[in-house]
Amino acid sequence: MSDKPPLLVIAGPTGVGKTAAAVALAGRLPIEVVSADSRQVYRGMDVATGKPTDEERRAVRHHLVDIVDPDDRYDAARFARDARAAIGAIRERGRLPVVVGGTGLYIRALLRGLDPATPADPAFRAELADIAAREGRPALHARLAAQAPALARRLHPNDHVRVIRALELVRAGSPAGQAQTRWRERVADWDVVYVGLTQDRARLDDRLRRRAQAMVDAGLEGEVRGLLARGYAPTLAAMQGLGYREFIRVVHGQLDADEALRLMRRDTQRYARRQWTWFAREPELAWIDVEAAEAAGGVAAAIEARLKQEGRIG
Repeated sequence: MSDKPPLLVIAGPTGVGKTAAAVALAGRLPIEVVSADSRQVYRGMDVATGKPTDEERRAVRHHLVDIVDPDDRYDAARFARDARAAIGAIRERGRLPVVVGGTGLYIRALLRGLDPATPADPAFRAELADIAAREGRPALHARLAAQAPALARRLHPNDHVRVIRALELVRAGSPAGQAQTRWRERVADWDVVYVGLTQDRARLDDRLRRRAQAMVDAGLEGEVRGLLARGYAPTLAAMQGLGYREFIRVVHGQLDADEALRLMRRDTQRYARRQWTWFAREPELAWIDVEAAEAAGGVAAAIEARLKQEGRIG
């Protein structure tokens, strides 16, 4: 048994049931959740971010949800600081901290730490946002391909955030083939149990299609209109999230709602595949199939059994 305090991480692709598993686990163990989701941090962005429901928040306390406004800057380094503070407070209350989410960059930053990196350049990012608005996102990827072909080949043209960051690094003089984030050796502050939830891909695709429709039915377009009316710019990182970027174009008359829904479904499925790829590279992650475990209750039972087997809990 390690003398380090235990930390449970539940990761996996969007829509696979991570929050449901955490809620079920809360019925078995005294836990609190630290959300590792880059979109759930934003206040007023509720319909398409998959935030825990009021009922789920009553069942288990969630941290780092609804903590900043859409025009606030929030990144992996800030998440790591906030998550560390939340984990410490949870431990002081005698409960098990459980990091739950699908933003792999955030989880990796928390567990391994970040080396100092080239800072963001707001003026340059605004310039790139204007180019994307006039010429489309592929124009940014084409610019990166001209400046750093090897790096561009590693990034999908629709991976807007990473394409912008790559252009920023190239402009700052970083080597073209350098990784976008440099990692320290693992930060050994906790005894980590790292599990990933997975599911048959065709079934998850179907679930994501139905989930996107439910978000539209719940008033996604109205929420987008409200955000724009409050002065939040369409080019903000928060407003470029799945669902929001598509329905911004509906509000501006560039798409009809049916086409926006189709694009939202397509991009959500692509995002889930990128998440699978990311987490598959995490050497200490152990997968749990949510169907084989018979949904959230079975997943919670499997996680509890593993925690006990490895001596993390009594």
